[in-house]
Amino acid sequence: MLHPQTRALLTLIERAGIPPLELLTPGVARAQYRDRRDLLQPAPRPVAAVTELHAEGPGGPIPMRLYRPFPDASDRASPVLVYFHGGGFVIGDLETHDGVCRDLAGLAGCAVIAVDYRLAPEHRFPAAILDCAAATRWIRDRAAELALDPERIAVGGDSAGGTLAAVVAIDARERADLAIAFQLLIYPVTDLHCDSPSYAENAHGYLLSQATMRYFVANYLAYPAQADDWRASPLLQPNLADLPPALVLTAGYDPLRDEGEAYAERLTGAGCHVSTVRFPRQIHGFLTMGRVIDEANTALAICAAELRRVLGAI
Repeated sequence: MLHPQTRALLTLIERAGIPPLELLTPGVARAQYRDRRDLLQPAPRPVAAVTELHAEGPGGPIPMRLYRPFPDASDRASPVLVYFHGGGFVIGDLETHDGVCRDLAGLAGCAVIAVDYRLAPEHRFPAAILDCAAATRWIRDRAAELALDPERIAVGGDSAGGTLAAVVAIDARERADLAIAFQLLIYPVTDLHCDSPSYAENAHGYLLSQATMRYFVANYLAYPAQADDWRASPLLQPNLADLPPALVLTAGYDPLRDEGEAYAERLTGAGCHVSTVRFPRQIHGFLTMGRVIDEANTALAICAAELRRVLGAI
């Protein structure tokens, strides 16, 4: 059964008459997503320091935000999580996931750098991928001046950000020029064909609907056949061997549940070390709802514990 707190939230949204994202323009959808964060997210966790950065990207400077946890260890190289926010490649930014990044930094005891990649439809596939790959390499190249350890770089993200993290990890293996230590994949999109059984099972009524996903895909891809490209649908990558260890987290009432778990199975079958955690009573996107859903904080603690275990605390 759906978690009672989650059911209450969905009932509140329905009674408030909040329109689904697919009925909004991308600009309005972005503003609504950003404005809603204070209602759903806990008060921001204090961290030792927050620094605004800009990486050199293929489409111009890429805004980023560096979070350092307590105790301040900027005098020595720390592990770092490069985090890509969710939002269907269309919405989301540094502000919508500020709380998640603060929590991961504080709980895991590592630095976190959030990446504000270009969004669709203004910048369609593969612009976001190119930005995320460029940002990760920029961080690696400047690790010494940022007091980061280039041998302990993890990539991670939620939803579309999980897709981007998975693709950056594969791209790093293909190019053999970037060592990724870990991948944190939180209810990732792994197949943009949107046809797994959980799409039918959770098509309506659980915040992220089948219609919303098709809206995101239509804005992200220039034409439908791009869904066949493994960079858009990493589940279609024929070779998933020699990839970093991963944590794949899914939600029971999520259209993306099956493809996330299928990706974890593919990674395991290819010989990768993978842990999977399903929150059976939760919906897509619950990680950023810790003010009203207690299991969001549990999920963050699990992610942080795995980061700490693999990367080592500062």
